[in-house]
Amino acid sequence: MKPITLAVLMDDIASINPKKDSSLAMMLEAKRREWDVYTFDSADMFHLKGEVFAKARKTIVTDSESNWHECEEAEILQLKEIDVVFMRKDPPFDMDYIYSTYLLEQLEASGVMVVNKPSSLRDANEKLFALNFPDLIPKTLVSSNNEKLSVFINDNVDVVVKPLDGMGGINIFKLKKGDDNIKEVLLKLTNNGQRYIMAQEFLPEIEHGDKRILLINGKPVDYALARMPAEGNFKGNLAAGAIGVGQPLSERDRFLCKKIAPILIEKELIFVGLDVIGDYITEINVTSPTCIRELDSQFDLNISAELLDVVEEKLALR
Repeated sequence: MKPITLAVLMDDIASINPKKDSSLAMMLEAKRREWDVYTFDSADMFHLKGEVFAKARKTIVTDSESNWHECEEAEILQLKEIDVVFMRKDPPFDMDYIYSTYLLEQLEASGVMVVNKPSSLRDANEKLFALNFPDLIPKTLVSSNNEKLSVFINDNVDVVVKPLDGMGGINIFKLKKGDDNIKEVLLKLTNNGQRYIMAQEFLPEIEHGDKRILLINGKPVDYALARMPAEGNFKGNLAAGAIGVGQPLSERDRFLCKKIAPILIEKELIFVGLDVIGDYITEINVTSPTCIRELDSQFDLNISAELLDVVEEKLALR
């Protein structure tokens, strides 16, 4: 039987943190299954004469913190010959990212499976997708109007403001009524009223962690990673110094997952990271969700195996 061929569209594999990188975890599981694995970046992909190609490298991965990858010489791949492509490019969700999804959509039309579905990556902005569930999110305003944003801040005790295309806690600010820097922060984030941002009620439950719940084809992993903010910080981002503490899902967590699962399945968002603070969803991450390595390590799991099982099942139906 011919081995499955996986191509991973990702940032330079040499630049990742192997201890924490979920894409590496997926590739390690693919290696265990004797899949052929290739890696390439968005700049390596191109469309010519009705077909999508990529300058890609066959990649051998190792579970090592010092020597985790070995890449062969780059070759031009006709991507329609690949079985499945994992879109694992990190934000920002900019126009180059969007253009990549259009090329992947062309590839999908030729019969290649793409995880997650390219059109759904465009539809499901990580910050805005949660607006589909107004009863499950904190009080939220999305606007580029600094006056409206200021009123929202003054009407709430504490508010978090953030861009719609960022990651890792970058350019996220906590503001409250009377702060001297409200105008300055809003002008910066909205680019003088030209860019939409999100203002959201601050949830003090963040002290118990910003929980990342991973869902595979709508089904949650049984454990979440509660990212505890560093002392003196309010951001539950590992990249901002938070510490990840694994914990079983609560009844409320499972309720939230059950509520969003149907739309995830409908949109073929196979691998998703749900962010939960207290009782509320704050983000639905679909581009390149992380925390596989941390949960695998703390609970002796193999989350990537669950994901690749689903991929194999779907490939078998094609």
